[in-house]
Amino acid sequence: MDDTKKTISSGGTIVGIEFGSTKIKAILIDNSFTPIASGGYNWENTLADGIWTYSLEEVERGLQGAFYDLKQQVLKNYGIQLKKIKAMGISGMMHGYLVFDQEGELLVPFRTWRNNITGEASEELTNLLNYPIPQRWSIAHLYQAILNGEEHINRISYMTTLAGYVHWKLTGQRVLGVGEASGMFPIDSSKINYKVELIDKFDKLIFGYNTGWQLRDILPEVLNAGEPAGELTAEGAAWLDPAGDLQPGIKLCPPEGDAGTGMVATNSVAVRTGNVSAGTSVFAMIVLEKEFSRVHNEIDLVTTPDGHLVAMAHSNNCTSDFNAWVSLLAESAQLLGANFNTDKLYEKMMNQALEGDSDCGGLLSIGYLSGEHITGFTEGRPLFVRGENSNFTLGNFLRCHLFSAICALKAGVDILVEREGVRVDEIKGHGGFFKTPDVGQKIMAAALGTPVSVLDTAGEGGAWGIALLAAYMLTGNKTETLSQFLYGVFTGSMGKTVNPDPRDVEGFRAYFEKYKKGLTVEKAAVENL
Repeated sequence: MDDTKKTISSGGTIVGIEFGSTKIKAILIDNSFTPIASGGYNWENTLADGIWTYSLEEVERGLQGAFYDLKQQVLKNYGIQLKKIKAMGISGMMHGYLVFDQEGELLVPFRTWRNNITGEASEELTNLLNYPIPQRWSIAHLYQAILNGEEHINRISYMTTLAGYVHWKLTGQRVLGVGEASGMFPIDSSKINYKVELIDKFDKLIFGYNTGWQLRDILPEVLNAGEPAGELTAEGAAWLDPAGDLQPGIKLCPPEGDAGTGMVATNSVAVRTGNVSAGTSVFAMIVLEKEFSRVHNEIDLVTTPDGHLVAMAHSNNCTSDFNAWVSLLAESAQLLGANFNTDKLYEKMMNQALEGDSDCGGLLSIGYLSGEHITGFTEGRPLFVRGENSNFTLGNFLRCHLFSAICALKAGVDILVEREGVRVDEIKGHGGFFKTPDVGQKIMAAALGTPVSVLDTAGEGGAWGIALLAAYMLTGNKTETLSQFLYGVFTGSMGKTVNPDPRDVEGFRAYFEKYKKGLTVEKAAVENL
């Protein structure tokens, strides 16, 4: 305790802040990279005029709220007002569309990763660039806005992501880490920069639209892991901490996306390693040994925070529908006067899913709250279906929703394995899906047919991952790769590994076949409801 107090009071700590889809988390780590305090702010996206968005006012409130909560925990636990910090990093949900004019004013509401409204642009750019350009990517949003003839186009001065925006406000620097930048536009891993020849193709494509800018002029500068990315300005300090306690001058690492910080937080940045982040959305990241043989529209190609090529199978929908049903069941229990802890309820429900039949007893859920790129949906309608002879038990009901949460991901991973021969030795899991011991691991191992481990520290998530990237920046040791640095950090922190259970593997296979047939019903629901 005394050592921790000295580290805090002397300004020897590091802060990581991540903007997740449902929570903004701030974490404080010490010299041994151990989390010593955290703060949070809950938020939710809204659907406004058909666009999934967060307001920039809510971004500001959330940032300040999470940091204030962190400060209060430090004060409560250690009796110290947090004023000095040696480094900081910002992470956020990848992709999306944030564009600003010359005065720094937002031109249109933030369009998040959740929007599947750029199908025309995505298809045309993928064909033109011969590179997968998913609908979520910033460049797809930009080109779709051009195709739509939106009036703001010729007023764009800067385009960035959520993490890039917050970093810009804190430091004045218009930069991104290479992993985050790889969700805006294709990256040349050998140069840690955008693919110049593809930028030229894009500029040629839009020449006739008279935008008044070229793409390279509005994109953020790309930085590698370990490079400095500016310092907290006086204005930035006041924006983050309106109370005025925090001192400016803090060094910041390049802002990163949640995919990159998830890879760091699970020690999955080396070739043939992989991780799955599962919560509101779910994505698998596998560091590749070589380029793909051809373009697969369902799969993103992004990079690690130090530029290695990564295959990313991303599903917009994961636990949202399961969470909604658990909330409904909780409300039913409360009508009977039940009083319970929500976390305990989730733990009970997750474990009950293991009591169900291996194939979920004939029940089927398709939990598309929003569109699903991998399976070809621009909108979603959550469905639950059962036959007259199905085994309608609580265990099967919960199990089918957990199975369904990762079926779209399974479809994407199958493309990697079956068409490109991608191999991974082990998957490391993190996110809310794995919070209950063993349950999420067993289901994910059954779906992917691969051992799944959850690190002891995985619950700290991307906020811890970006804090580690800030720590790596401080080493200044360019001879130590990010992978080597993380090896030292994670020594002794390996958690339990769960191997695929043959019974569960066969049950998931049978369920997945039913799920694929059920997509016809989902299509009809989208068209008619």
